[in-house]
Amino acid sequence: IVSLTLPPPHHVCVSARVCGSMPFCAVTPPPRDNPPLMTRSYPSSLELANERFVSCRVFVNRSLAMEKIKCFGFDMDYTLAVYKSPEYEALGFDLTVERLLSIGYPQELVNFVYDPMFPTRGLLFDTLYGNLLKVDAYGNILVCVHGFNFMKGPEIRERYPNKFIQRDDTERFYILNTLFNLPETYLFACLVDFFTNCSRYTSCETGCKEGDLFMSFKSMFQDVRDAVDWVHYKGSLKKKTLENLEMYVVKEPKLPLLLSRMTEFGKVFLVTNSDFTYTNKIMTYMFDFTHGPKPGTPHRQWHSYFDLVVVDARKPLFFSEGTVLRQVDTKTGQLKIGTHTGPLQHGIVYSGGSSDIMGDLLGAKGKDILYIGDHIFGDILKSKKRQGWRTFLVIPELAQELHVWTDKSSAHLDSSSSERPDISTIQRLFRSGSRQTLFASQVMRYADLYAASFINLLYYPFSYLFRAAHVLVSTCLRHNTKLGE
Repeated sequence: IVSLTLPPPHHVCVSARVCGSMPFCAVTPPPRDNPPLMTRSYPSSLELANERFVSCRVFVNRSLAMEKIKCFGFDMDYTLAVYKSPEYEALGFDLTVERLLSIGYPQELVNFVYDPMFPTRGLLFDTLYGNLLKVDAYGNILVCVHGFNFMKGPEIRERYPNKFIQRDDTERFYILNTLFNLPETYLFACLVDFFTNCSRYTSCETGCKEGDLFMSFKSMFQDVRDAVDWVHYKGSLKKKTLENLEMYVVKEPKLPLLLSRMTEFGKVFLVTNSDFTYTNKIMTYMFDFTHGPKPGTPHRQWHSYFDLVVVDARKPLFFSEGTVLRQVDTKTGQLKIGTHTGPLQHGIVYSGGSSDIMGDLLGAKGKDILYIGDHIFGDILKSKKRQGWRTFLVIPELAQELHVWTDKSSAHLDSSSSERPDISTIQRLFRSGSRQTLFASQVMRYADLYAASFINLLYYPFSYLFRAAHVLVSTCLRHNTKLGE
């Protein structure tokens, strides 16, 4: 790869290469003597162009010209509103355990403490055998865990011939793909470990027995899923979050700046499944600054940064037939009767609707829209397959994944070394050893762009061309490859 000099911003483009089959945005920032950008809230345009740290970059699967985008869309939860980890996951975990206790689960569950080092996204839970599986895109098993016991090859083959599963068997295998799934992923492991090792219970192949009572892993799975849904929709998760926003929600100081710049180049909209009351309190907190987009500018209400706000969207249904579009009374939070049929009104909050209705209101559709979200299925897959939107996937774990790529802890190993790199952990999101995970293949297939945070768009001009690798290029680069290497 030859070293490149970046031309003036209007003509800047970014090349991409392939890491295994994971694409990598190959632009590397030039050397600098200034303090890191992340310590300063309002950088200049020149600083933005020159300070693309690895963790601040946008990575490319399919070429995208920013100047062709007419609308920028956002999800709220875990996208605009980033929940602090592990505090938020621990809260969800504790509330789910409380719910299980209330329906009759053993009191020993009160001793469960959330461990953020164990769960990762993209695992499958086998409801027949109670195992957590990390698989590749074809169903080959990369890691298998029963409770907290990492199973060896012969043990895995006893349950799964050829270490292979039918991944499309959704009745048996449940994919834990979202950030909201992290607490229940760990809870599945805790419960399987507890019932397998507790002396009161007799462990069976597909569950456990206590006297004449048999509890299958399938019923345990359903209890946990029901408890999680109850916590999110009827329980106190949202209430406790709103009671302590500083503890659970990240306030990003550069958010108003990015949104104000986006409005200079197109329209901006928000589509969230959350209700108006919760959305309003979260967004009010996130825009609670004494100034506007920059110091010295007047403070603005959060909804003034958006041309359209949709709550109660019911994604992924929103991307197909949708629901009735109604206006929200922002003073009371109540829905106005009747269906909205008029033109788009700036500052109005809507409930329900569909992507087709929204496109008509905004005067844009298909590839005119760049939608930014964290949910591969609910945000990225459905918006791309059903509407043809361009997609930007937010992967907060990418910062740690990039750290793994750039870690030099094994660089000193030679023929005299007895130390071996540890490739057995479940935590890697994109790979297990040298093999690509199911999550990684889904990112490649459905996300045009991806990054650790949507704020990374602030480091690129809106005339930027994100350019993907040519399919015949055989060069293999890693995420940590620098220009000139």
